[in-house]
Amino acid sequence: MTEHYPVLILLVPLFGALIATLLGRERQLACWLTALISLGVSSIFAIGNICVLLASGEGELRYRMGGWNENSGYEVGIELRIDMLAALVVAVVVSVGLINTIFAKTRVAGEMREKVAFFYALNQLLIVGLCGIIMTNDAFNLYVLIEITSLTSYALIAMGNRRAALSSFNYIIMGTIGASFYLLGVGYLYIKTGSLNIDDIHTVLQSGKLWGDASITIAFIMIMIGLWIKMALFPLHGWLPNAYSYAPGVVGSFMAPLMTKVMVYVMLRVMLWLFGGAYIYTSGLVWGELVVWMSIIAIVAGSFLALARTDIKKMLTYLIVAEVGYMVGGAWLADGAGLVGSMYHILSDAAMTFCLFLAASIVILRTGDHRLTAFNGLFARMPLTMIGFTIGGLSMIGLPPTCGFFSKWYLISGGIAAGHWSYVAALLFSSLVNAVIFFRIFERAYFGNIKGVVDEQLPDDGDGAPPLTLERVPLSMLIPLFLAGISVLLVGFYNQTLVSWLMDVIPPL
Repeated sequence: MTEHYPVLILLVPLFGALIATLLGRERQLACWLTALISLGVSSIFAIGNICVLLASGEGELRYRMGGWNENSGYEVGIELRIDMLAALVVAVVVSVGLINTIFAKTRVAGEMREKVAFFYALNQLLIVGLCGIIMTNDAFNLYVLIEITSLTSYALIAMGNRRAALSSFNYIIMGTIGASFYLLGVGYLYIKTGSLNIDDIHTVLQSGKLWGDASITIAFIMIMIGLWIKMALFPLHGWLPNAYSYAPGVVGSFMAPLMTKVMVYVMLRVMLWLFGGAYIYTSGLVWGELVVWMSIIAIVAGSFLALARTDIKKMLTYLIVAEVGYMVGGAWLADGAGLVGSMYHILSDAAMTFCLFLAASIVILRTGDHRLTAFNGLFARMPLTMIGFTIGGLSMIGLPPTCGFFSKWYLISGGIAAGHWSYVAALLFSSLVNAVIFFRIFERAYFGNIKGVVDEQLPDDGDGAPPLTLERVPLSMLIPLFLAGISVLLVGFYNQTLVSWLMDVIPPL
């Protein structure tokens, strides 16, 4: 049974999506229960993957699918490959999906109206796509799964308010460009290596015979550009702020913690397991330093853009842009500590972004205001929600014992070890800007309206769903926020264990 965990993680929510569609809009509670059960079972399998990896001591699990023939001498087929990094990221994806499904129970009918069944179906398909991206060992199937996640995310965003359709269209344009770059790069690799299996391509490239080939260089550049568009690396981030801000609250709270982080994972996978560390860091590619400087610009620009925003969700989305810069820079430092920091920050940023978006969604729904004025006096009116928001904010600043402190510590250590002091300075600068942003909010929430501050008047979201006003926040919203806040602390408390697992994953550079 345990050997089938990887494929069961995909099949359970896939059939859950089919059942939710068949149930239809008249059976909303049944759709919710179907999604809850399927994601709960998938989460059990994801945790089982981690346990099997730890018990086996082999470092990876492989699940062969579709037409593989071991005895033919020429192996052709689809393979899933799960190491500890993949297992952890998969566990994060399905866990966030499960918790967000609990969060969606109270609000999804008001935001989606007659599209509730389609929301639950698309949400589960999105989780299938993300988990497939993480586990696949085939470069072309990786493209297919990226497109599955993209198509479902386009549809989910378009379910939002009157601005969501245009935001989704912009996302479609940028996403299609990014996917096209990736596919062209894979095509070049297939022409030169004759394989789409990631391990086979890696073996051919490791020989070094193709390192100077212009086709391989072009393939690498195209794949990286495609992934940078998908992960919203500045200045390729134009689709992200509006897409996450105008999406329905239950969609943004799921996509914001996961989409960019999974794409960063794919970048790491392409760098280390497809092309190999030797090609990336020592083959004579001169633009590694350029990428680190791009990440520095992304960190600084994302922080400034977040500081200038008075819309809660826009502010958080620009912080995501800065966080992407953190992870890209750590990956390109050509240092083991930086790589570990980048991998750990995938887990850390997913936890604290999820916590912040859940809290922000509750605040917006409760007050009916999506500006910073919504936080005026909220410590007295909504203490539990503000505790959750405070935990996420302190983690974003980087204060112990939250996970944000430890992930920034490892990234800064990697920058110091690599001698890249500009990257270290950018991280410290971003932390200071985050402190200004969040302590400004804490001040509002504790003391009320700040004298002398004129708040910008923003147009209404126009989603048509009435706010929760002064009613008690439902437990179906508070429990997910509580779990998200606990995860921020647990990822921090167990940082040494997680980092030790991740260090074993990194191949020789």
